[in-house]
Amino acid sequence: MLVNEGEFGLRKFFFFSAAVLCLFFSLLAEEDDSLKVRASIDPKRLSRGEEGKITLRLKLKEGMAINPQPSFIIEFEPSEEIVFPKNFFTASDLQISTVEENGEEYLNLEEPIEIPFSVNLNAKRGNHVLKGQVKYFACCKVEGWCLKSRTSFSASFYTRSSVVKKKK
Repeated sequence: MLVNEGEFGLRKFFFFSAAVLCLFFSLLAEEDDSLKVRASIDPKRLSRGEEGKITLRLKLKEGMAINPQPSFIIEFEPSEEIVFPKNFFTASDLQISTVEENGEEYLNLEEPIEIPFSVNLNAKRGNHVLKGQVKYFACCKVEGWCLKSRTSFSASFYTRSSVVKKKK
């Protein structure tokens, strides 16, 4: 059976459209509500060259736990204002302890996570938003299933035009 060129082009278009929609919905489905993240920056007003920290408070949905394997990762979107010592942080980088429950090991997320940073000497004065995400492997302890997921977060801060000189 011969297929004319117009019909073949239409099939390619529908196939491509369906593939794009599947990809879009799979990306939306990856972020779930198993983990809520509240982020804050201290101090809220920073000078160029000053050091600060971002604090993440993680709240798990009832009956859920975070498996330490595969890796628990916190990563930040690139920012011209803030400089981190590395691009991403794992549970071991952050020295997050584990707890054992019914022979299974989970991350202990009771304590806030603090990550230090410094303000770029060329940071623009004004209000800014630092964005990031936590990638994790959530497990439902009651139903016995696990899901690789991620949760986004953001925190606002202000940079001054003044410069903090480093102590020697």
